[in-house]
Amino acid sequence: MIMKGKVLLVVIFVLAFSVLAMAQDRMPAIPLDKMTDLQKKYAEEIIKGPRGALYGPFVPLIRSPELMDRAQRMGEHLRFKSAIGNKLSELVILIVARHWTQQVEWYIHEPIAIKVGIKPDVVKAISEGRQPPGMAEDEQIVYEFCSELHANKSISDTTYNRAVERFGEQGVMDMLGINGYYTFLAMIMNGTRTAVPDGKPAPLNPFTK
Repeated sequence: MIMKGKVLLVVIFVLAFSVLAMAQDRMPAIPLDKMTDLQKKYAEEIIKGPRGALYGPFVPLIRSPELMDRAQRMGEHLRFKSAIGNKLSELVILIVARHWTQQVEWYIHEPIAIKVGIKPDVVKAISEGRQPPGMAEDEQIVYEFCSELHANKSISDTTYNRAVERFGEQGVMDMLGINGYYTFLAMIMNGTRTAVPDGKPAPLNPFTK
């Protein structure tokens, strides 16, 4: 009986250790004094830009500083200057984050989305994998466009034409770009297990399979 109890404790310890290892950040922050000159250069450019800090996906991306530089320049346009505007851009980001269960993206962008005017009920529904109720027409178009793109890997003519009519071709292109860019970041952070900032718990529950 004592032996079985010891075996059980060992199994629990191994499982707990495995979970901890699974959650461990594979590419944590590099101290500034440990960075190469090129890493420092591009890190400082991000810190001095509209983001104000090196955080989230740029923590692992700094390992490839030139890739990070090119990625952040695209992201700066798509996040802050897209043709669909900041509010709808944030809606797209939440849809991508939920599709990928990307905890850092959600943690960073959920409060921003609410601040720029996305209703908390809409945010909550997306976090739970439900179609949000009571969206404005432009939000509904964005939601259907992005949801089809991720679920079907394509967009129906009806959904595409509605988006072009509402946002124009540049708006549609920027919306596709936001989906692609934040999918790229989600893949980076999921692959390297980037930790949620400030030691906070993961905000999204995984989808049941």
